[in-house]
Amino acid sequence: MSNLLEKASIILTPTAYNTSEVLCVKPSDGTGDFDFSRATEATRVNAQGLIETNANNLPRINYESGCGSWLLEPQSTNLITYSETLGNNTTSGGISFTYNNSISPDGTQNAALVSVTSANDRLQPSFAAVNSLVAISIFLKHNGTDFSTQINTFNTGTGTLFGARAHVTATDVTFTSYSGGFDSASFVDYGNGWFRVIVVCQSTTGTTFVQWRPTSVSATLSYPCFGFQVEQQSYATSYIPTSGSTVTRNQDVCTNGGSLASINSTEGVFYAEIAALADDGTNKAISINNGGLSDYLFFRYRSNNQFQIIFRANNSNVVNEVHTLSNNLDFNKIAFSYKLNEFKLFINGLQIGSTITSGAVFGTTINSLDFDEFNGTNKFYGKTKALAVWKEALSDSELQSLTTI
Repeated sequence: MSNLLEKASIILTPTAYNTSEVLCVKPSDGTGDFDFSRATEATRVNAQGLIETNANNLPRINYESGCGSWLLEPQSTNLITYSETLGNNTTSGGISFTYNNSISPDGTQNAALVSVTSANDRLQPSFAAVNSLVAISIFLKHNGTDFSTQINTFNTGTGTLFGARAHVTATDVTFTSYSGGFDSASFVDYGNGWFRVIVVCQSTTGTTFVQWRPTSVSATLSYPCFGFQVEQQSYATSYIPTSGSTVTRNQDVCTNGGSLASINSTEGVFYAEIAALADDGTNKAISINNGGLSDYLFFRYRSNNQFQIIFRANNSNVVNEVHTLSNNLDFNKIAFSYKLNEFKLFINGLQIGSTITSGAVFGTTINSLDFDEFNGTNKFYGKTKALAVWKEALSDSELQSLTTI
């Protein structure tokens, strides 16, 4: 493998960045580096496992799973105006908060202790909802006693309610449907007893509340909480702090990597180790291209765990294949090798389909590597552990070694 990497002309790993730049390991002279922009601050999980804020136009290497990867996200807004001083949002019943009670997932003593006396005690901020899915998330800490909590939307005009009950133990979170149910539910373990609990459910047009009931049973209960977030979309993104108003995190844009010297138009290999943020029906692409429509190669995640590859030369699709992955939210290792009359795709150590033994290569020079489809469309929102380019086609054994998990 070391010899194989030595032959690569471009290698991007989650290693280094500057303001407005994502830096490649190869080439080392900077000619392969990416342009990066994001007009707002954004949070990440650092190498110590703590949430921290990156400044405007500063790329993010995220360690949420313990292993670093580049994090690229779409624009999203936290509709909760007080994400940490939770009692400043609308409350009902005997709910109360003691602030700066314990160490939060950002490593400082700014988590609140929520205390309730009955299942009717609740936090219920309102928001201007439309008929769509919303992603509701909150950090909860298990402090020695298992507990159940309820997260839902509620329309005051129709009485419509959608949501889930989450049962939090010392090791995991399990979910059961409540009333109209939920679209999806999940959790992320942040260590030290902290879990980010995520429920995606329907909201309906009209006056709508998000309701978080810290307990779903009639019992006196107290535990730490932090970072309440509601996003009008089908999955939760990185934490967006608020303190008096809604806050929008802008999209990450990463383009213009590579160069004419590092990409061969007549033969080569394009490799990616990537994971999507969500299987949400949108296309997410990474491409090598020259900015035109006649010649390009792109990898694209689609809905229903589908992966598509298109190799286009001289205004004609030489390869256009769709493969169903086990899970596009998991990291997949993908490599495509091309040269005149020889095209082959490997995913996770296996060749997908047969080698295509006829077809032209690019008719124009390829000079750019982008986290989109070369023209700003279908941006890749996901996690990236590695991208690489070779200026020569590789053998089957090399492609298998490169992509084996």
